[in-house]
Amino acid sequence: MRTHERGTSEAPGRAAAAEGVFAWNGGLDDALALELVPVTEAAALAAGRWAGHSGDSARLAAVDATHTGLRSVPMRGVVVLGAGAREDTPALFHGAEVGYGDGPACDVGISFGDGALSETRDVPCALTAIAVAERGAMLDPPPEFDLEKLVVAADFADVVDLTRPVAENVRMLAAAKGVRVSDVVVAVLNRPRHVALAREIQDAGARLHLLEGGEIAGAVATARAERQVDLLLGTGSAAQGVIAAAALSCLGGSMQARLVPRDARRAGEPGTGGVLRTEDLVRGENVVFCATGVTSSELLGGIRNEGAGRAIAQSVVLCSNPDTVRTVRSEHRYARPSGHE
Repeated sequence: MRTHERGTSEAPGRAAAAEGVFAWNGGLDDALALELVPVTEAAALAAGRWAGHSGDSARLAAVDATHTGLRSVPMRGVVVLGAGAREDTPALFHGAEVGYGDGPACDVGISFGDGALSETRDVPCALTAIAVAERGAMLDPPPEFDLEKLVVAADFADVVDLTRPVAENVRMLAAAKGVRVSDVVVAVLNRPRHVALAREIQDAGARLHLLEGGEIAGAVATARAERQVDLLLGTGSAAQGVIAAAALSCLGGSMQARLVPRDARRAGEPGTGGVLRTEDLVRGENVVFCATGVTSSELLGGIRNEGAGRAIAQSVVLCSNPDTVRTVRSEHRYARPSGHE
């Protein structure tokens, strides 16, 4: 059972879409975005059963469920950002074709757990996500590069600058928002490479918000009307950054980024290349994005097992054309296992 919300209004679910309420017109539109919901849900439910267990079971379960689910999606997709190189994974590798061969030709970016599916513990901020854009629209970063990022809401895109010191950006943002510097919330991945950055944020007087898991949820949270994060800074996966940029392009959020050689990132060095904007990372006017929470984050609640063979999932569905934002709450019923798994 699914319920869909956009703000305070309700919208028909996928069953209604099949009846023609959302008539699919062969493009990257609202109906195609809704086709992705069962895929990210299945991946999150599969990963959620293994989150916090030893080994790579959670990620492998998410990959398998996504691979199976995408077979029924009406598109001619090519994986630009996915599970890795062909030799590293049996499915959803870079360049793999997805969809059942009908519909729009498109680039596909996939995140399995947003980098937060730990082999040792149940880490917050994990989600499964799929971004789809026109063919050739997504930046395909070299695998040896990461991405230094600055993310902010669209209203403040011209206020901050990736090349400026942190303290200056925080002061400028506080002035533009009409709040005290101490009220500005800056999110950073909780990683050893960001120790100096975290100290710089606190020295500037801003409030530090550490992201334990991945970056997509934190980045998208900056662009939501009910945002809990004002600014996201730091260096992380280039693939996750491009997928986050796809979501931001639907919401109107702003990302500034620079490619960083991985060795330089490990040393805590900033990027030195030209600054890329959201529209450089994901081009075109037709983008869709869908994500489902595995563990709770700033953006979504995680999978909640209710017992008696019931689980609750929460997803967000974004579309740039038409401009729609939906929150989807789903109840899933499944056969109870006969023994421990």
